[in-house]
Amino acid sequence: MALLLLVLFFSSLNVGSASASAGESLSTPKSNLIQYWNKEVRNNNHAIAKPTFLLSKASPLSAVDSARFSELAAENALSSQFLAFCASANLFCFPDSSPNLEELITHTGAFADASGWVQSGIFFRESMLKKGKVLPMPDIKDIMPKRSFLPRSISSKLPFSTSKVSELKKIFHVDDNSTVETMIVKALSECESAPSPGETKQCVGSAEDMIDFAISVLGKNIVVRSTENFKGSKQNIMIGSVEGINNGKVTQIVSCHQTLFPYLLYHCHSVPKVRVYEVDILDPNSKAKINHGVASCHMHTSDSNPNQAELTIASGPVASPYTYQGASSLERRFR
Repeated sequence: MALLLLVLFFSSLNVGSASASAGESLSTPKSNLIQYWNKEVRNNNHAIAKPTFLLSKASPLSAVDSARFSELAAENALSSQFLAFCASANLFCFPDSSPNLEELITHTGAFADASGWVQSGIFFRESMLKKGKVLPMPDIKDIMPKRSFLPRSISSKLPFSTSKVSELKKIFHVDDNSTVETMIVKALSECESAPSPGETKQCVGSAEDMIDFAISVLGKNIVVRSTENFKGSKQNIMIGSVEGINNGKVTQIVSCHQTLFPYLLYHCHSVPKVRVYEVDILDPNSKAKINHGVASCHMHTSDSNPNQAELTIASGPVASPYTYQGASSLERRFR
């Protein structure tokens, strides 16, 4: 049975309900997302089929508010309801008030800083992923501001390009030459950057867009897997049992990395020739299981962008794979 995997590098694991709660309108963004998943995704294993992590990131807007803001977006009048929109949709409304905004902008999406320092544990050789091996675990805690996806009925009506920054600034009440403007321009520039050879990429601002991109690469038979918690973060951990997805054979994945933006935005890209593992994470002293995580191993790095940390860390023989730790995954099964 061949498997394909979508690895989503979510930094948070606030898992939401997998179904609409009693009394929840079927027209809320969250309920619409459930319906969309059920319609587009084919998976017969209902115990693991629901995308609980995506549902935890779904828009909290009510059905009435979602329709109202969608209409305002279509009329290019969303800025008139900026405060209500930000509060109701759980957006990053006043980024300039955040004391760590400039640091977040600098380090978001980067595995290495300007000096070449790389956080310990993010990258390691596949040969190190063995039971009993002690490794440093990177910091997987969520340092990003809490935001939600927008419903696609709203996000699809908003400008999204560097050529329309002025329109975005008007909608989100962004001052000229502000840190927030820098944040928006950086995110859009990254989304518009050319893909590496063999790479397919897309930025997604709605859960529906993420599902569509995953299906375009992996097909419809998808389930979600997630790292259980943050335990072991920034300390040495011991590798417990290791399970290779697709029996440890080379497969294809889509990785999605959270990007700093007023609403929840992910930069997703497909990477060929990868092996993916699920790993029990143990306390190195007591040998007790403290976590369960996902690691993806890139088998070839010769086509990597030389400005990206992946190539720096994976430098050396091209045939020697490197691995980095992820937080959540979607898996496809072929029967």
